[in-house]
Amino acid sequence: MKKFVAVLSAAAMMTSLAACGYTADTANTAASSAETTASAAESTADTAAADSYKVAIVQQLDHASLDEIRVAIEKELDAKAAEKGITIEYKDFNGQNDATTLNQIGTQVVADGYDAIIPIATLAAQCMTTAAESNKTPVIYAAISDPAAADLTDIDYVTGTSDALNTQSIMDMMFAVQPDIQTVGLLYSNSEANSTTPIAEAKAYLDAKGIAYVEKTGNTNDEIMTAASSMVGQVDAVFTPTDNVVMAAAAAVSETLTKGGIPFYTGADSFVTAGAFATCGVNYTELGTYTADMALDILETGVVPAYHVMDGGIITVNTETAAALGIDYSAFNDLAGQVVEVTTAE
Repeated sequence: MKKFVAVLSAAAMMTSLAACGYTADTANTAASSAETTASAAESTADTAAADSYKVAIVQQLDHASLDEIRVAIEKELDAKAAEKGITIEYKDFNGQNDATTLNQIGTQVVADGYDAIIPIATLAAQCMTTAAESNKTPVIYAAISDPAAADLTDIDYVTGTSDALNTQSIMDMMFAVQPDIQTVGLLYSNSEANSTTPIAEAKAYLDAKGIAYVEKTGNTNDEIMTAASSMVGQVDAVFTPTDNVVMAAAAAVSETLTKGGIPFYTGADSFVTAGAFATCGVNYTELGTYTADMALDILETGVVPAYHVMDGGIITVNTETAAALGIDYSAFNDLAGQVVEVTTAE
């Protein structure tokens, strides 16, 4: 009886399946269709992901050079997004030159799943590199004068742009227009990795020429101003490399030195638009643009190249400051391929 019932049940089931048109071929077709649908959905998701990126821009602190770089980065990311028909969502963070704040930003950025991090200036780059170590989020720094001295080389997820300073060129500028210099002031922050190599190079240059120098340092605006003021009457010219701490007080320092009759030679054109006399360096808008392009290439290809040293050699002179100091800077034309004249920005 049990066998009979089983046979009847099997027959009924076959009849039901036949009535529904369900065959082995139909089952295979349905499975294939489901697989195709899943594959298409996955492909759509991959395409959407590839067409959308989240980028964190982390600025070490507010000052003219870093602001110029950030604006250039954002402008280029917007331009590339429009050109390529993709979405690049970016957010600005500012560490206010505080390591604790920058480390907190790094932790937040990594936790929020950003696809890339663009830190601007050395301390920001160091903090973001540490934060991204756990998941290897690409870090593409901007404006690191000496990546090796900042321990930012030989890390497989870290690269960026360098505004390496040609210290000799700036020293040559000094003596081209002030051949009778007896003493040079070296004004910098001893907490700035950017200043370490250029200051050592400046000392070596001056030692070779038998020129005396006076070193003054500070790590806050007030300390930098005190240091600058103390140089008046002691030195014939002052040199500051691409030092972010001094840059934050550049306008006040420039005014103090100019009133004291002392030309202020610096490592970046933003110092000059703040009132310093002259520099020989890179264009920070071009640096920001190059950094943004590098970041997008890494996002699209997954390949992290070696860092890039930006071309320099552009002499920038503040004509108002030159007039106030009574300096004829025509000799600069023989030292550079391009001399740019600017006035002090309000």
